[in-house]
Amino acid sequence: MNPTVIIWIAIAFFVFVVILPSIKVVPQRSAYIVERLGKYKQTLQAGFTVLVPFFDKIRYKHTLKEQAIDVASQICITRDNIAVEVDGILYLQVIDPAKASYGIDDYRFASIQIAQTTMRSIIGKLELDRTFEERETINTSIVDAVDKASDPWGIKVTRYEVKNITPPQSIKDAMEKQMRAEREKRAMIAESEGQKQAKINVAEGDKQELIKRSEGEKQRKINEAEGKAAEIEFVANATANGIRAIANAINDKGGYDAVNLRIAEQYLLEFGKLASTNNTLIIPSNLSDISSIIASATSVFQTINKDKKQG
Repeated sequence: MNPTVIIWIAIAFFVFVVILPSIKVVPQRSAYIVERLGKYKQTLQAGFTVLVPFFDKIRYKHTLKEQAIDVASQICITRDNIAVEVDGILYLQVIDPAKASYGIDDYRFASIQIAQTTMRSIIGKLELDRTFEERETINTSIVDAVDKASDPWGIKVTRYEVKNITPPQSIKDAMEKQMRAEREKRAMIAESEGQKQAKINVAEGDKQELIKRSEGEKQRKINEAEGKAAEIEFVANATANGIRAIANAINDKGGYDAVNLRIAEQYLLEFGKLASTNNTLIIPSNLSDISSIIASATSVFQTINKDKKQG
């Protein structure tokens, strides 16, 4: 075989077997741990790097992006001895790739275990009803515990979220009955409040109606009293005017003769009525002397007129 061909084959073999494996390209947001002869040498960041053949070797590869790790569900016993099933999600990030490589064998597994044990400890201090209310407290406590434990590992725990807290079916049924009772209670309270308000409104309306009616009755009586007073006053004025007119007529010429004639007519008219309506008739002793009756009446009028002039 041609020696030149053998040389080129040897060069190609050297390139593919020795040189190419030593060329490394680290992706963005990644870190590679390089060991030289089994000892930590350096941490490769994103970019192009050439390693020393046969001496340098990439031992660990880490992603620097935030990782979401599913924490499997587990059974936790609450303070009131209720077994609940709890799961969650743990968010963490590699801060120091060297510590993450040599500080612990598997930081993901260790972080999950600490999160689960911390969860059992926290749930054991809470009653069942409070476990649903204290999610934020549970999340914060787990983050603090895992972050503190993972600090030597070069890990930063960013947050933890409880996904589900699942009580036993019997507890679910009891809670559902309790919630149904609470809803019915609120409905009854709301209905009673509505009835109370309705009765208050009706009573207030009746009160206003009675007040308005009494005010109307009062005004009606006032109006009737004023009308009667006006009527009495009008009748009194008319009577006074009539009497005054009669008095003036008597004082006029021939007034006395007219009064005498009127008295005689009235006397005879009333006497005739008396005679027609009664079986027993009382006859005056001086019935034959009508002129004496008229004279007596005339003397009365003269006396009245005299007193009026003197007054």
